[in-house]
Amino acid sequence: MIKNLKKLTGSVTILFAGLWLVVRIILEYFGFITDGNDRSTGIKDMREEYKKANYK
Repeated sequence: MIKNLKKLTGSVTILFAGLWLVVRIILEYFGFITDGNDRSTGIKDMREEYKKANYK
């Protein structure tokens, strides 16, 4: 019982970590947040290309 509970909490932790990563990438892409390390992630370049393409 305790072993199954530990597995479940570990799985839930990994699930939320993955969801947070996806949300953070989306927020960085649209410029709501920045980690100050845009050059290594390429997010800033992607955002600039998006603005240049002028999608609507």
